[in-house]
Amino acid sequence: MSAHHPPERDVSLRMSVLRTWLAKRLSPDALAWLDGQIAIIETGDRPLQLGVAISLAPRKIGKADLNLSREEHERGGAARYGLDATDWSTDQAARILLALASFRGDDVAFAAGLERTLATAEIGEQIALLRGLPLFPAPGLILPRAIEGVRSAMQPIFEAVAHRNPYPSEHFSDAQWNQMVVKTLFIGSRLAPIQGLDGRRNAELAKMLIDYAAERRAAGRTISPELWRCVAPLASEAEVAALVAILRDGTDAERAGAALALAECPLPSARSALASSPDFAAAVSDGRITWNTIP
Repeated sequence: MSAHHPPERDVSLRMSVLRTWLAKRLSPDALAWLDGQIAIIETGDRPLQLGVAISLAPRKIGKADLNLSREEHERGGAARYGLDATDWSTDQAARILLALASFRGDDVAFAAGLERTLATAEIGEQIALLRGLPLFPAPGLILPRAIEGVRSAMQPIFEAVAHRNPYPSEHFSDAQWNQMVVKTLFIGSRLAPIQGLDGRRNAELAKMLIDYAAERRAAGRTISPELWRCVAPLASEAEVAALVAILRDGTDAERAGAALALAECPLPSARSALASSPDFAAAVSDGRITWNTIP
């Protein structure tokens, strides 16, 4: 919720952005259907209409990629800081728009209605609505549903909350955040799409990841190079020694991650170690290697 606007204005602005995106991509019949559903839902006269419309959206709207232009991305970010609709499809945007239409100024009622809808939603519907978390009013009241999303055993549902979504970094406690980050690595997902990752690095998370890395090494299993991103600013000499070994003997991706971590570690030994590999030091310095480009 904006600190400067009442929630009704935020919701109206966000709905306007979504509808503008969709209007450029939908047929006249599809857009007419969507507008008709929004009108019904906004009245509140048919409590079940939201679920019905969300269920019908792919059939009526289609599932084409939104494929937003840079200007459209920028307008989305202006309506809601941090909004990233990179991977959204038209039916997902429509489902989020329909959910927003159910807000009539009552946070509790909105959160309860969203919960009812999600409780019976199939996987595609859950993914769409969880991607919409940053756009919804009542962010504190919908936190339990976000937490349930990152506890899901289904990776696409987990990533709908964890990836390209500003909601977790803004609303998760340290414990909730740390568990999400560790699980991301545990299930073989990527850290790079997690918004706010660097700003929420903390000592407890670093300890959890160091322990996780030790378990992986003991079992002879590989360690994601991304793991060190959350450890680097808080690394001890023991972690620097591990990174030095990786920089010497690891795969190209592992060596790139070790170089980035050593560059971010404040210990003098880390900088000295990185300087001993001038090619990697130069690649980090000039931006040819970043956390977003590690495979």
